[in-house]
Amino acid sequence: MVEQLTLGIIVAAALADSINPCVFGVLIFLLAYMTSVFKSKAKMLIGGLVYISSVYLTYFLIGLGVFTLAYTAGFAQPFYWIAAILAIGAGLFEIKDYFWYGRWFSLQMIPGGAGMIKKYSNSLRKMETKHPILSLGIAFFLGILVVFVELPCTGAPYLAVLGFLTSGEYARGIPLLLLYNLIFILPLFVIVGLVYFGKTSNTLEKWRKENRGLMRLGIGLFLITLGAYMIWSIIG
Repeated sequence: MVEQLTLGIIVAAALADSINPCVFGVLIFLLAYMTSVFKSKAKMLIGGLVYISSVYLTYFLIGLGVFTLAYTAGFAQPFYWIAAILAIGAGLFEIKDYFWYGRWFSLQMIPGGAGMIKKYSNSLRKMETKHPILSLGIAFFLGILVVFVELPCTGAPYLAVLGFLTSGEYARGIPLLLLYNLIFILPLFVIVGLVYFGKTSNTLEKWRKENRGLMRLGIGLFLITLGAYMIWSIIG
């Protein structure tokens, strides 16, 4: 029963994290850029898949590092409490954006992050012209860069899950982290597929802007619920 509950929480958290409008916005921008840069839809598809693979690997390694550090440093219990409290706080900010999107304080990319992404995206165009094969290396690098600049925007569900996993055994946490990150990138495959089969980036961006408030609301409600459950499971 406990294992089923843990699995359900991991799946729900990964789904909540995966619908973050920050994640969608950056990928839609990059796909629009790749569509204009690469000479074929097949190359754009490969570039998108390389980018997603990089996101998966980077996000997993960050989680694994934090998870391992919490155990080896004997910091598991304090980290659990910190993660629970931050989850509730982040959830409140996410819900705020449903009613007043972007006003006051919001969870968003690090300052200057969008400029950095655009800067290195330009390198993709130059590399495709001079060294086409190496352009895929730029796509992989962009995946790493995006994960780090988006962490303030996307990291709350992940941090909560990492804190939650510290209450269990270390060895059982690794497969759950792998599963979490797999679910996290699934919507990215959908977006790449939609672009490949003819959906324009403008259409997808319009949909994102129309639904970003609901995305934030869903993430916020989940974070508050998870944070409250984590505290209750200790106190109760």
